[in-house]
Amino acid sequence: MKSPFLTAEWRKLAIANYAVDPAILRPFIPYKTELDLWQNKCYVSLVGFMFLNTRIKGIRIPFHEHFEEVNLRFYLRYKENGEWKRGVCFIREIVPRHALTFVANALYNEKYMTLPMAHEWYQKDNRLTVSYKWKHKKDWYYLTVNADPISRKILPGSEEEFITEHYWGYTRIDNKVTSEYGVEHPRWETYKVNDHDICIDFGKMYGSEFAYLNEYPPDSVMLAEGSEIIVRSAGKIR
Repeated sequence: MKSPFLTAEWRKLAIANYAVDPAILRPFIPYKTELDLWQNKCYVSLVGFMFLNTRIKGIRIPFHEHFEEVNLRFYLRYKENGEWKRGVCFIREIVPRHALTFVANALYNEKYMTLPMAHEWYQKDNRLTVSYKWKHKKDWYYLTVNADPISRKILPGSEEEFITEHYWGYTRIDNKVTSEYGVEHPRWETYKVNDHDICIDFGKMYGSEFAYLNEYPPDSVMLAEGSEIIVRSAGKIR
């Protein structure tokens, strides 16, 4: 087992899931992995959440303990010794600190981007609101969900289980090498989402192949409470 690289809490994960043509994702699929589908749907997810109490190799980095992240990801699986390992791959990850981008891109070959960000969490009139915002060039984009304020357990076999129960990260290094790292956390609870509001230009943020998502609502929207997490050091698949 690889040693822990990062420990933190991931909290209030707002997740908007869009079904896409698998062909769009083929150029992004890392070596020796394959797409992981939910009831024959190929999902990409726009995810906003908070990093809290972050430590790298057990060390607190001043001004880098608490911050927002928004990412666009899709779902993969990799067979090792006859067993499937289910994971995610990121199209792009956005954070508000340049040092975070440098470390993630240099050590994990990820696709981090540094942008101004903000968030809001509040509860009013028995409604929990969670919102993540980021500024790209002159435009502010946001992902906002309104939910019941009491969390509930995730049902086995549910779509929520599929989206949240991926415990590996896979990154394409080149045509013959993939980076793999483990993510550990307990089973999460989720909130019942009542409505949402999303403002984003997928084409400008993620490339022209994703621009058509501007015309469609997400297939589903979720809000997970999150938990303490461990990200382990990366290894290579060759």
